[in-house]
Amino acid sequence: MRTKALFTCLLAATTMAAQQFKLNSDSYFTSGGVDVMAFSDFYPEGHQGGVSVLMNGHRVATNGDIRMEATPGQWQPVPKQLKREVANGNIITTLCYPDSSRHLTGFNPMVYPDYQVVYQVRVEPQGRSILVTVDLDRPVPEFLIGKVGFNLEFFPGDLFGKPWMMDTQTGIYPQQPNGPLTTTHPNQGHQGNFHPAGKPLTNLKQLNGKGYSPMIADDIIASPYAVGRKFTSRPDDPLCRLTIESLTGDLKLYDGRMNHNNGWFVLRSEIAKGATKGAVKWLITPTVVPDWRYTPVVQTSQIGYHPNQPKRAIIETDAREQTINEARLLLIDADGEHVAKTITPQRWGKFLRYQYLTADFSDITQPGLYQVSYGNSRSSVFRIANDVYDRGVWQPVIEYFLPVQMCHMRVAEKYRVWHDACHMDDALMAPAGNHIDGYDQKPGLSKFEALQPVPGVNVGGWHDAGDFDLRIESQAGEAYILALAYEAFHPEIDVTAINQAQHRVEIHEPDGRNDMLQQIENGALTVVRSYQALGRLYRGIICNNVRQYVLLGDASAMTDGISGNDDDRWIFTEDNPMRALSTVAQLAGASRVLKGFNDALSKECLQIATDVYSQTNVTGWMEAVKLQAAVELYLTTGEKPYLDFVLNHQDMIIKGIGRTGWFTARLVQKITGSKDKRIRKFVANFRTALTDYKGLLDKQSAETPYGVPYRPNIWGAGWDIQRFGFEYYFLTSAYPDIFPASTVYNALNFILGCHPGSNGASFASGVGAKSATVAYGLNRADWSYIPGGVVSGTALIRPDFPELLEFPFLWQQTEYVLGGGSSHYMFLVLAAQQLLKQ
Repeated sequence: MRTKALFTCLLAATTMAAQQFKLNSDSYFTSGGVDVMAFSDFYPEGHQGGVSVLMNGHRVATNGDIRMEATPGQWQPVPKQLKREVANGNIITTLCYPDSSRHLTGFNPMVYPDYQVVYQVRVEPQGRSILVTVDLDRPVPEFLIGKVGFNLEFFPGDLFGKPWMMDTQTGIYPQQPNGPLTTTHPNQGHQGNFHPAGKPLTNLKQLNGKGYSPMIADDIIASPYAVGRKFTSRPDDPLCRLTIESLTGDLKLYDGRMNHNNGWFVLRSEIAKGATKGAVKWLITPTVVPDWRYTPVVQTSQIGYHPNQPKRAIIETDAREQTINEARLLLIDADGEHVAKTITPQRWGKFLRYQYLTADFSDITQPGLYQVSYGNSRSSVFRIANDVYDRGVWQPVIEYFLPVQMCHMRVAEKYRVWHDACHMDDALMAPAGNHIDGYDQKPGLSKFEALQPVPGVNVGGWHDAGDFDLRIESQAGEAYILALAYEAFHPEIDVTAINQAQHRVEIHEPDGRNDMLQQIENGALTVVRSYQALGRLYRGIICNNVRQYVLLGDASAMTDGISGNDDDRWIFTEDNPMRALSTVAQLAGASRVLKGFNDALSKECLQIATDVYSQTNVTGWMEAVKLQAAVELYLTTGEKPYLDFVLNHQDMIIKGIGRTGWFTARLVQKITGSKDKRIRKFVANFRTALTDYKGLLDKQSAETPYGVPYRPNIWGAGWDIQRFGFEYYFLTSAYPDIFPASTVYNALNFILGCHPGSNGASFASGVGAKSATVAYGLNRADWSYIPGGVVSGTALIRPDFPELLEFPFLWQQTEYVLGGGSSHYMFLVLAAQQLLKQ
């Protein structure tokens, strides 16, 4: 009996020891399936950073840090991280307020209250718990008492309808934020003097606008749902049960969605008056399920495969998994499922936090419906078919996404109006000063006075996906990608009626004109008409205050359509040689395909391109940007000076072949066969450089199980992979003996479902068995999507957690974009179609 009791005690002790948190080689704490990270990331305005808790494959809480508001949004001040170190098994991070580089200046300016503080956040293991301690170097001033506190954010998408407890209080996380409200004194009333000398200054009064302002947003917030000392989220489920106890003061549970649509639930401790050392102490205790293992994820293309293309399932397993089971390829017919092939997967190895296997079934060419199973896990059902890419795969980009994004248009689809004619009052000349989203008007760059109406610019363009602005790189860039797609593939599509004169779009009403050419026309119009109005290229057109900027829904509700009043958007100019030369290349490309479709606009594009090219002088490394402009102008005009510029800079092309190869390849193919010795030498050297570049690509592609160069960052890598595949096509089409087409298919498969993480959805909304149908587009407040939009994709929670949440307000994972994204994806599908027919 005594032996049995002793054994039981030893077993319990062993189990408890196994559940204790330990610091791993990636510098975060782990126990079983639970990880606690601390300041490996720093992107608090994107709900990513600070102290984070991951439980059994899901990020449940994040952004644990000092904040100046109970429920801050993306416009509220964030700290500056000074140092992160690991010492004696603890993680100690030093941070400070303010970050003066953001105070009333920068890409998206913030307003810091008059409080300078350096503080440390110490995160240390305490057996089965994690202790978080905050030390300040000075106390919180009187005017900020109740405002400065330690916040931890809980991801709402997994919590709606789920329970929480605070001491003896209980509640259910609500689907929408609910009152009552609390009125507080906004921090802007105590603005600090931190603006860095020499940096452009923001007009704060303008950005605030009238009424509710996201720049302030802490004047009216939700009252806390509960106040207490011990909080438990999800007491009903051990896989995500998390308990937090405050050892220094009350905890308060807030709903951050009350004053910011993209807010999360926030647990918070206010810092007490006079507190410095040990100002905050939290004991965080996640429930550790000892035997938990990551459920294998079987990743395949969500639409399927052409019989002639390579076919591989990627199987993502727990890092501790050593056993390899058999995979089965199942053929599904009217009688049910049958095993078409049994596959012994090959071990690829570790990538990020998982072990990967690959299961090849390229030899299966019989058309039909299939599914790959591995243990109890299954892929989505997919097709193998000759027509797998022929319908509803690339078309939604042209059929839905681009029409819906069109500005200065009423966009209707049968019973539905996506938005009425919008921004017809565009635009007032922006006054000098720093604005938002990278818009910064310099004085002396416009013939128009500040706030003077600029006529003729209310035509063409697309809303820049998650936002409603028209920036030149997304407008000219989109037209350029579409132009290269039309030039390479000549797709026939006419499912939309577009009338620029009447500012009307009717989706699923053919008008006898090619939709892709009409969209190229739409992008060219906004760039050309703005140039003609201003006498120079525009930076873009954007809302004049943040309240307008964050509005969602019908774009026509943003302004009243009456020109010359204070709700009009602003048009910006700039002196940016690199962006100007990129636009030259893009307009030259658009000019080629518009010839014969809209000859007048084609000539205007080319005239502007040649004028800007001749007026833009660059030296040194910036001449590399002029190379692309020269290449496109030569392809459009055939004029010798442009070819001479390329030949005079061939050393720059060769040395930067990874950046220049794709756009120069078309020119090289055109001049191959010339008897000119200089040209022949260049053609030979270009090919040699490409061979060396292929070796580098092979090395980078071998770093991941996905067969494409992929080095994930905070933002989703989908856009980068799509752009890579787009550029790679021009290499494989020109030099198929060097660059195999399989890389194009790998890039496409990545977008369509073969990408890291448990969410294997297609990044292309509405395309595939499972796709991103909750996205960061104009209808995100409705938790909806736009078919053909392509989201930014799986992001990296540093150092090693891939994540794609089903949440519409997380731009770094689910945002649509113009000037790439969807059009690069569409290009890849058309490229795959063409290559597979060869």
